[in-house]
Amino acid sequence: MEEFDLYPQKPLIEKVKIESNWGLTFFSLVLFVGTFLFLFKDQLRFVLFLILVLSVHEIGHFLFMKLFKYENVRMLFIPLMGAFVQGSKEKYSQKESFLVISAGPFPGIWIGSAILIAASIFQEEWMLELSFLFLFLNMVNLIPIDPLDGGQLFKLFVNKNRDLFLMLFALISSLLMIFVGWMIDSYIILAFGFLMGFKVRGFQRNFHLRKVLDEKQIKYESTYDELSNEEYAKIKEVLIDETPALKKYLSLSEENNDDFMASHVNAALLAPVLKDAGMGMKIFVVILWLLSLSLPVYLLASDVLDFSWYFEKF
Repeated sequence: MEEFDLYPQKPLIEKVKIESNWGLTFFSLVLFVGTFLFLFKDQLRFVLFLILVLSVHEIGHFLFMKLFKYENVRMLFIPLMGAFVQGSKEKYSQKESFLVISAGPFPGIWIGSAILIAASIFQEEWMLELSFLFLFLNMVNLIPIDPLDGGQLFKLFVNKNRDLFLMLFALISSLLMIFVGWMIDSYIILAFGFLMGFKVRGFQRNFHLRKVLDEKQIKYESTYDELSNEEYAKIKEVLIDETPALKKYLSLSEENNDDFMASHVNAALLAPVLKDAGMGMKIFVVILWLLSLSLPVYLLASDVLDFSWYFEKF
């Protein structure tokens, strides 16, 4: 008997094409600046430096997404949070993904290191502050936690149990940030630590869900369009069985929930990635990752650079 005799046709998900909108990017930037200046009226230089650092980071992602013909590519600034570049492809390439992700944090760290050396030579306070911002934001971004760039890179290396590893990294990072925030009496770091705790719960749910799907031998590494009606029905069933809140909502709802469930099934899928990156490229990315994290530490911890002039001002 044919599949369509056994399983109903899965709902269609309408694809929304979002063109690059520089007007929206500029509006988000104005809102970003306005929010920071409203809260920190005397920190104009810091806000300008922050915009520069975020822009350099995100433009790296943006250019490589455009180079590899990603669709719906756009860059937005989020007040009090940061900035991001959004883009998508029907099918991803491991090699291209390595380059797209790396184009953000690695150049930022190298630029920050170069400015740090220049700050030591010319003894300019503003250079030192700018370099610290470049280094701090980009090094933090390399922590292997989703959705940070480090988390995205990590997922490209790990095929199995990646949800488990990401959950453990998020848990350790959450506890570490809470501890550091408590030690230095920083409510902002404490808040980020607790917010990261919610990510741990999300990773735990994903890990459990995909573990059940693996046990039932249900394919979930697929695009929604390529998902068969049978696979859709089985993933939907697992989602309802393993999510009490979802089951309760569906039992109380009297509306047609096809589109609602289609979005949940789509969110449970893993985008297929063409494994076209060789061992040489993987080793190169790991070495680059380690060097980018260790270079600033070496420059600051060794006697190569002299910053005594900066501390003498205080």
